[in-house]
Amino acid sequence: MKMLIALIIIPVLLVGCTTIPRSFAPKHQITAEAFSHHSLDAILHKHVTDGFVQYPAIARDSNFTQYLKQLDRVAPTQLPTPNDRLAFWINAYNAFAIKGIVDGYSPSTFIGRYQYFINQRYSVGGETINLYDLERGLLIPDFREPRIHFAIVCASQSCPKLRSQAFTGEQLDQQLTDSARQFINDPTKNRFDHHNKIAYLSKIFDWFMEDFVNHSGSLTAYVAQYIDNPTLAHGLQTNTYDVQFLEYDWHLNGVAPDSNSPP
Repeated sequence: MKMLIALIIIPVLLVGCTTIPRSFAPKHQITAEAFSHHSLDAILHKHVTDGFVQYPAIARDSNFTQYLKQLDRVAPTQLPTPNDRLAFWINAYNAFAIKGIVDGYSPSTFIGRYQYFINQRYSVGGETINLYDLERGLLIPDFREPRIHFAIVCASQSCPKLRSQAFTGEQLDQQLTDSARQFINDPTKNRFDHHNKIAYLSKIFDWFMEDFVNHSGSLTAYVAQYIDNPTLAHGLQTNTYDVQFLEYDWHLNGVAPDSNSPP
């Protein structure tokens, strides 16, 4: 009964909590030219190895605090190109997802996912936003780029691996393609039964199927373009594979933060 009540209440809460900032007036504003992702890049290089995140070390790293402050001091709408703005929001999502873990929240349980994705709000450009709205109300509709789903990381084992570098406008297309290729060819995320012609795909492809189908005509056609094995790619492209979706593993993608880590 408790689960049934939760399933009824949470969609209502999602609608009620939706607030997507469209204009920004940060206090102590810095210019778009003065803003950079260097602090985040340094954090990721130092504390993320093959997607495994050292959350206690990030919590103690002054670069992390500095980067979060910078996110709140720049107006993302003033960044010069669409790629710059998309890289900004991807990096912001990943930084806020890390911040949620550092602050002691976790998406590992049903109620925990509400706290993590909905209830916690983060400061950006003088406004606030939660992870749910950032992804579904801003990133997906504003940029219409399916590779986003392989770039943003919600701190879980079944998520894409967090890159050991920040996204940048100049490198964005290659970084997104690399992220898509790595995720799709990772056997811990997606598996392919060649004999029985079954593609066991990440739940991400189920949750956001519309984005992939709109891009490539079918889900398997989208996946095929990033597959390293040419024979498998052909089978997926010609829709000879059935699709089943894997259970999502919400366990943490790294070392849990210390209980006495600073918020």
